[in-house]
Amino acid sequence: MSSQGVWPAESKARVAIDLGAESCRVSLLRWHDGEPSIELIHRIPNGPVHRGKSLRWPLATILSGVEEGLRKAALQAPEGIASIAVDGWAVDYVRLSADGKPLGEPFCYRDERSLATKDAAEAITPAQELFQRTGAQPLRINTLYQLMADPACGIDAHAPWVCLPEYVLYWLGGRRVAEYTNATHTGLVDMETGDWARALFVRLGLAMEAAPPIVPAGTVVGRMQGPLAALDAFRETELIAPACHDTASAIAGIPVSMDSTAYICSGTWSLVGTLVDKPITRPEALAARYTNQGAAAGGFCFHTNVNGMWLIKQCMDAWAAQGRTWTIEGLVQKAAICKTHGVIDVDAEPLLLSSDMPERINRELSLRGLETIPDVAGNEPVFARLIFESLASRYASALAHLEQMLGRKLDRVHVLGGGSRNRLLTQLTAQHTGLLVESGQAESSTIGNFAVQLAAGTAGGKTLSIETVRTWAARLCASNGLGA
Repeated sequence: MSSQGVWPAESKARVAIDLGAESCRVSLLRWHDGEPSIELIHRIPNGPVHRGKSLRWPLATILSGVEEGLRKAALQAPEGIASIAVDGWAVDYVRLSADGKPLGEPFCYRDERSLATKDAAEAITPAQELFQRTGAQPLRINTLYQLMADPACGIDAHAPWVCLPEYVLYWLGGRRVAEYTNATHTGLVDMETGDWARALFVRLGLAMEAAPPIVPAGTVVGRMQGPLAALDAFRETELIAPACHDTASAIAGIPVSMDSTAYICSGTWSLVGTLVDKPITRPEALAARYTNQGAAAGGFCFHTNVNGMWLIKQCMDAWAAQGRTWTIEGLVQKAAICKTHGVIDVDAEPLLLSSDMPERINRELSLRGLETIPDVAGNEPVFARLIFESLASRYASALAHLEQMLGRKLDRVHVLGGGSRNRLLTQLTAQHTGLLVESGQAESSTIGNFAVQLAAGTAGGKTLSIETVRTWAARLCASNGLGA
């Protein structure tokens, strides 16, 4: 701090907001003896809520939690906050009125309204054509199919929209944008140009003027405005679009080389894949349910969406409603000594939906001719063991397909996200894949968020380099005792 009480820009704090489907987190980075120190200062539970027959996100609750976290950050950082960046889950968005206010709570991607529109879209443009043009696996949760479903829900198809992480930046005072890594999840970005596939919008009857402009990761989208900007810490705070998709942020947060390495981002979803220089859109990639999504500093995250910890969380919610409360740690410990019950297809459509998960799992067991599990007290770890064993089996098949498409062998698997703490799942993954499995950071999205902010700050307006982002990720891990 200078003699006049003014802090130099390089010593100011930074904030990373990570929106998760189960919790939203606000983290603060401050400098101690020249090294960056990260602290999680606020966490709020999150989850979709039923509104009649719809499944929505409680936007007001999310924003209230974000604001509370930012106020805590301002109190803890008298040096001021240089920047705020937001990452989160993909595909969901907020429609805006003429005055920029939300038209309503955003739909959750698990809402069933897009089932019909996916079929309608593929009658116009076959799945293989969509995949070749956009690189995005044509999953019914994609923004593309949700946008097509809006008119039937009474939503103006011409109303401007913005994906959720970018909406939070817009709400804080930034301009309406679509950050590239997040935009590629919509199923509407042309892989060749990196911009919206305008012809696809026209063909599918979507309003091109409603889409926000695409910007690269690391773009400054404005300065803090509104009531929070009156706080001293936020008077000169820039708003940065990092890799707004949390998976792209998580991959950016890996501090080691990804050569011959696969990743598993293990959270609500499990994303299994690797980094590639160019998109892979061959028919076998489509058949194996792989997708190509933009990476933070060039290249593509080539992975498949596998159902993840959603399964165990839904079971835990069902049990808690009956007074059978468990922690994930307790389930993992008990499941480790349970016998293998077989495996189910974790990606079966009924298992992607909410509620009654133990019953849904038993239906899948019956379809496979396997013995069902009585849903009674004491059998919860048996369900957990089945889920973990089934996830590991699915990871193995996904990685086998990946090696076939790459035409080369992989040496190791880097596990990120909350699932990296699950030692049983890690052990089962090593057994099923035969690969070295290493546990990365549970909060890798936050590491990547900060790494992109810091790299953008030193890039001087130039394109981010993956080397600079990785260097910052390694420094953040080292200075916070996080290892690789």
